[in-house]
Amino acid sequence: MGQVRRVVARRSGAKDKTKFGTRVSRFPHNRLQDIGESMESNQGNAAAVRAFRVLEEVARHADGCTLAALVEAVELPKQTVHRLVEQLALAGLLLREPGTRRLQLSHRLEHLATDVLMNGPGRRERRAILQAVVDSTGETCNLTALAGTDIVYLDRVETQWPLRMLLAPGSHVPLHATSSGKLLVSLLPRPQRERLLAQLTLRSYTENTILERAALERELAETRRRRIGLNHAEHLRGLFGVAVPVMIDRQRACAAVALQAPEARMTMDELLAHVPRLREAADAIGRTLRPDGA
Repeated sequence: MGQVRRVVARRSGAKDKTKFGTRVSRFPHNRLQDIGESMESNQGNAAAVRAFRVLEEVARHADGCTLAALVEAVELPKQTVHRLVEQLALAGLLLREPGTRRLQLSHRLEHLATDVLMNGPGRRERRAILQAVVDSTGETCNLTALAGTDIVYLDRVETQWPLRMLLAPGSHVPLHATSSGKLLVSLLPRPQRERLLAQLTLRSYTENTILERAALERELAETRRRRIGLNHAEHLRGLFGVAVPVMIDRQRACAAVALQAPEARMTMDELLAHVPRLREAADAIGRTLRPDGA
């Protein structure tokens, strides 16, 4: 009898253990692992979003951003922002200006921005706008942006005339010898413009290239006043150009739309007559670059 009771007890215990084990199996270990990985993923996503907010805010400051201004703008604890800044700097995405310690975007991000503009979702619409300018003027039209001490072609639609200069999107040209370059530099805030000019080598390309810093500064002042960039065959002999800014808001130019023609086909005055058409194109392209499309 005692043996029977012990066997029953053992069976009862095994049953309870099995019941307990069944309870656990309703929430298996692999499910706990999935939840843990999901939590880690959410935390990683949150950190990525915070880092992107930091980059967005720094990008809004043409003359660099202080850590205090960044903390106030992103509304995160100072220690969190400081950690994010250090991580982004180590990744080569942010840098600090010597002396002022203001935060600036790195060249790596500038290259990313260029690639986004060249290959982003609005590219087809912007190319159609450039094509319309070429159709109405008969000359080459391009969309350009600053890239360090150069100008980079974001897109370019060539004329059908046999006499033309073939340059592919992504090509770089000197900013001090082009209408787009002088225009975009002239519209920079003064401290940023002066830093850029200090890094610039005034190399000669034609007899009309500006080679003296004082002469270039006078040209930039006049360009800023009229808000039209001019190229009097300063990069290539016999090739004239005019450019107007693409404004991302009332204060900032993010790119330029330029029209080019050889002297044999069009004078500078004739190119300038197309400025109203270029401004229309620049406004239309600006709408493709603004978040609200306005």
